[in-house]
Amino acid sequence: MTSNVTPFRNLNHISLLWAAPERAGDIAQLHAKLFDQPWDEASIKALLDHPASTSLIAVAGNPQLIKGFIIAQLAADEAEILSVGVSPDWQRSGLGARLLEGLCRASKRGEARRVFLEVAEDNAAARALYAKMGFKEIGRRKGYYQRAGCRVDALNLALDL
Repeated sequence: MTSNVTPFRNLNHISLLWAAPERAGDIAQLHAKLFDQPWDEASIKALLDHPASTSLIAVAGNPQLIKGFIIAQLAADEAEILSVGVSPDWQRSGLGARLLEGLCRASKRGEARRVFLEVAEDNAAARALYAKMGFKEIGRRKGYYQRAGCRVDALNLALDL
């Protein structure tokens, strides 16, 4: 018998932490649940090990389980978000916004003036979140993402800090 009860989700029980390279395996496991072409542990570890890495994880529970992540890099006065993910049981809870806000604060402290990201045009939930956070479309890559039987444009978005 399956339960239709929504698990308890309270953002007051979530902690944002720097994403240490030691958590790359946990991030890779969540990434694999969320994306058609997941990044492997070695790729994520390399990103987190990079000196420009500005990445966060959202954890809850005891032991602390990763419920979300945001991987970004700073360069000069710009930040680029490379990947964002929220565990299915925490989606639509505000956790994605919390991760974005945390990344924007960290980027601003790192003297970034703008944050960039790319999103698939058909990812309505992510596009709605980014619009709510103030991101604006600044460009487009035609047919960038391959989907079953079709290609989808990538939208380039930016947020002025």
